[in-house]
Amino acid sequence: MSTANTAPAATVTSRTALWGRLALGTAAGAVLFTVAWIVLSFVSDGYTIGGDRIAPYSNLTQPISGLGMGETAPYMNTAFVLSGLLLGAGFLGFFRAFGAGHAIVRVPAAIGLGLVPIGLALIGLFDLEAPGPHFAGVALAFQLPVLTFVAVGLFLRDVSARRLANLLLYVATPITLILMAVFFGTFDEATTADGEGVAGLTQRLWLTWVLAWYAVLGWAAHRRTGG
Repeated sequence: MSTANTAPAATVTSRTALWGRLALGTAAGAVLFTVAWIVLSFVSDGYTIGGDRIAPYSNLTQPISGLGMGETAPYMNTAFVLSGLLLGAGFLGFFRAFGAGHAIVRVPAAIGLGLVPIGLALIGLFDLEAPGPHFAGVALAFQLPVLTFVAVGLFLRDVSARRLANLLLYVATPITLILMAVFFGTFDEATTADGEGVAGLTQRLWLTWVLAWYAVLGWAAHRRTGG
């Protein structure tokens, strides 16, 4: 009887630990994305958009999407797509590790996080010369989290992870909104094209903040499963 009861329990424990390890895909995706733009920013010789040449490339003035054009395009755009895939796998592990919860809070959270990989894929597949799908991808991956973090916070409260829920609701969400506002307040297309301003810096602060919270969710799921 003891052996028969232990085997299924061990299987469940192993499966739960597997979901926890998969959740770390969020951290892997965030790291890949960040390392990609840091490294490529040092080798980029600029890019051309709308017939205008923007050079040299600067992290201070230019958006990360500029690395998705010119000689660095194949590498940065691949990083966008691969980061999306890793985040998608990580979010799946996150929900399996934290359990079901009630549909009324789980579904909005799952939709919000599920749109992130789609957004990153759109950014990687459509560069700045295709602004419609490109900026739709930016909205899904980095602007929507203002609402997604609220939805995920409510989900985490429902599954008794109140500490992380409060951090998402009262720290991650308002600061994300502030960083977005700062970026849009500093961004001007003409100024950026002239290689001036600080929109590149403010964008990086915003995007890095959002990605860091994606990684936190995956790490929390990993810890919850005993990792």
